[in-house]
Amino acid sequence: MKITLHIITVVTLWTLSTATAFPQKRDKGKFIEYKNSFLKTIKQGTANFETKKQAPKLSFKMDFADRDLPTAVDQFTRSWHNAPISQGNSGMCWCYAATSLLESDCYRLHKQKFKFSELHTVYWEYVEKARRFVRTHGNSHFAQGSQGNAVLKIWKEYGCVPSTAYTGMKPKQVFHAHDKMFNEMSTYLRSIRQSQSWNERIVLETIQSILDYHLGRPPKKITYGGHQMTPRQFLENVVKIHPNDYVDVLSLMASPYWKKAEYECPDNWWHSRTYNNVPLDDFMTTIKQAVKHGYTLFIGGDTSESGYFSTKDVAMVPSYDIPSAYIDENARQFRFSNRSTRSFLKCLATAFA
Repeated sequence: MKITLHIITVVTLWTLSTATAFPQKRDKGKFIEYKNSFLKTIKQGTANFETKKQAPKLSFKMDFADRDLPTAVDQFTRSWHNAPISQGNSGMCWCYAATSLLESDCYRLHKQKFKFSELHTVYWEYVEKARRFVRTHGNSHFAQGSQGNAVLKIWKEYGCVPSTAYTGMKPKQVFHAHDKMFNEMSTYLRSIRQSQSWNERIVLETIQSILDYHLGRPPKKITYGGHQMTPRQFLENVVKIHPNDYVDVLSLMASPYWKKAEYECPDNWWHSRTYNNVPLDDFMTTIKQAVKHGYTLFIGGDTSESGYFSTKDVAMVPSYDIPSAYIDENARQFRFSNRSTRSFLKCLATAFA
């Protein structure tokens, strides 16, 4: 028994001395992105095998191969304008185009180069769309699109700001993406219509809270040239654009010529009747004369037409649609009436001073 106790004592002492001579290293942990390249390869291979291969979607477009087309904008006489910028994944084409017109006209009038915030206009446009939705008890179009003259409508009410004062983007955001924001507003308004809860104040507060989250709240005041001012004051005292100086022109046989008319398309959500309806020849003459005299224009058109090819930067009416000699007001009205020209896109109106 004594011998056994002696051996145990020796082993214990040896273990302690070993632990002292060779201390155990403490390990640390950290958070890392889990990656399993082998499993990823398996999943990708499985997906490729199970996915049905589809033929590419084709669009019937005019073949421009034998056309002698302009190759650069320098081949044209141009009026000053800011470089085109992307609207991202959004329905703001109407605002970008009309804002560009107003920027160019500021330069024509005052030789001042401005870059205005499109998102300031878009923000308040959504507010006004929601307001009308409530006042008509849901009988009003609420969508991302609009008309070019909506910019002038919003400017008269809310003014404008430089693009640097309000971007409508979050930090590090590269492109606009409005689908999620719009879906949230649209879903909310559908619930209002279903519950018949037509409280304008509450509805607008909720719509603005959605806009604020995605775009940020527009500034009540800005600083420009060392002076603080409201967006209305910036428009009136610095920009010096008068929205009432601009006119809208269209040409449709469906309404009497030389009278004001409503362009009946969903994007004209407030049923504006500011359009001057003129015969087609006068419509085209107005465009040509405006350009020749140094004005710029906003022109809305149907980008789904076969003769429009964005990568070619050109739009034509192909002869297989209708020979040019036969293009007249009747052919134009026919295409609106039978919807071969899609009326919700084809808001052919011009705006100029």
